Amino acid sequence: MELFTPDLGLIFWMFVAFGILFFLLWKFAWPMILKTVDHRADLIDKGVEYAHEAQEQLKNAQQQSDAYMAEARRKQADMLREADKMKTQIIEEARSAAQTEAQKVMDSARLQIEQQQKEAQQQLRNQVSEMAIEIAGKVVKTQLENDKAQARLVGTLLDELESKK
Repeated sequence: MELFTPDLGLIFWMFVAFGILFFLLWKFAWPMILKTVDHRADLIDKGVEYAHEAQEQLKNAQQQSDAYMAEARRKQADMLREADKMKTQIIEEARSAAQTEAQKVMDSARLQIEQQQKEAQQQLRNQVSEMAIEIAGKVVKTQLENDKAQARLVGTLLDELESKK
């Protein structure tokens, strides 16, 4: 039972040993432990701060990425609009050039047709006049074969000339 009820001397020496141990720990070990704990707390705080900064940078990078993507989409839309305008302009220019060319071809064809018509009319007139001259020559030849017919023709022509005056 001695173990359960210690002596007063044992208690005294236990207090003295505890006091010396407490003094040594308080003087030498405790500052080192607090310094290490503080250093560790600073590292943790810095790590948290770095994590927040990294998170902010990530957000900024995401915003910049979104801004670049929006800018790229806007430029793409502008390029597509410009390409569409150019396509429309090229089509319109080609259409107007084709219309101009078609108009030139039609005008040229019309002019050729008119020239051919004039030539055909001229040929027809020449042929008709040649035929009329031939017919008139034959008629006059038959009428001028005798002297009475010649005198009658000359008289008729003179009468016509006098009546026109």
